Amino acid sequence: MIKVAVVDSFPLIRIGLVAVLSAETDILLAGEAANEEEAYRILEKEQPDLCLMNNKLNNKCGLDIIKEFKERGISCKFIFITSLMSREELSLAEKIAIDGYVLKEALPEELLYAIRLIYRGRKYYDPGLMEMKVDRENQDSYKDLTFKEKEVLGLLGLGLNNKEIAVRLFISENTVKKHVSQVLAKLNLSDRTQAALFANSKGIVKFQRIS
Repeated sequence: MIKVAVVDSFPLIRIGLVAVLSAETDILLAGEAANEEEAYRILEKEQPDLCLMNNKLNNKCGLDIIKEFKERGISCKFIFITSLMSREELSLAEKIAIDGYVLKEALPEELLYAIRLIYRGRKYYDPGLMEMKVDRENQDSYKDLTFKEKEVLGLLGLGLNNKEIAVRLFISENTVKKHVSQVLAKLNLSDRTQAALFANSKGIVKFQRIS
C-alpha cells in the first residue's frame, strides 16, 4: 500500500486529488493539508511514502517548503505539481532532489503512473518539463564550446557538409570531423540534424550560405 499525503491550499484542487487517490486500491490517503503547518504535522506523524505538493502554498513556493521540510528531517518522497517552472525553479528542484514533477494539465492516469513509479524508486519528470531541462542543459553546455566549435555549429545550422565547412573555415575535413564530434558530445546531441535544429532555434546561425 502506497501512503500518500496531499498538500494544496486550494480546496477544489485538493479535493480532486484526494478523489483520484481514493479510487485506487493500492493507494492509502495519509492526510491532506491546506498550509505549511498542517503539512508538516501530517508528514511527521503519518510518515507517508510520498507527498503531492502544489507549486504554491498560500503564496509561498512549494519548493522552498519542501527544502525546509527536508532540512527538518522529513524523509518522504515529493511530487511537485505545477503549471510551469522557471529555469531557477528547475535548478532548485534538482538541487533539493525532487522525485517528480507533474503538470497540473496532466491526466489522472499520468499522476497515478508517476506515484507508482516513484514509489518503486524511480524518478518521474513530465515530458514538457523535461524539454525545458534538456534545453537548459544544452544552453549551459554551449558555453563550453570553443570559438571554432561555435563556428562549426553555426555552419551546421546552415546545412553545410564537412567539405563546405572546411572551405569556409580554411581547415581540413578531418579537423571539421573532430569539431563536429566535439559539438555533438558537449551538447549531448545524437546527430548533425539535431545540431542544426539547435543552432537555428537558439539564433546561433549568423552566416549566409554561399551557393
